[in-house]
Amino acid sequence: MKFRKKRKGEGSEVFTDSLNDILFILLMFFLIVATLANPNVIKVGLPKGSKDTKAKQNIMVSIDKNQQYFIGTTKVEPAMFDSLLRAEIRKYRAFVDTPTVVINADTAAYYGEVFRVMKIAKKDTAKVVARIEE
Repeated sequence: MKFRKKRKGEGSEVFTDSLNDILFILLMFFLIVATLANPNVIKVGLPKGSKDTKAKQNIMVSIDKNQQYFIGTTKVEPAMFDSLLRAEIRKYRAFVDTPTVVINADTAAYYGEVFRVMKIAKKDTAKVVARIEE
């Protein structure tokens, strides 16, 4: 019985030329999609401002020009808004010590309503940030 001997230097090769291209394309795709996607934003006309401050957006509250309230992207009835906002703050307090309430109010929204949202959030020991356009 004759066995074949393996020659030195003979080995298997894996071609990874196309793998680099595919990984690069996937990386670019996910980077572009991640910068475009922000599902918690209701389109409103924002007031102008000059200060550049970034805040972690835990709870997004939006008030549009028709005085409709939104928590995240969910439309909320004005009568239920106070209790739902307090419940949302309590829910986030389980994960974060001081949750942040970002107010996204249209320029035509009533100032008193924006102030009321701020007061509710402050009473429940949440940080309040108003979103503005630069």
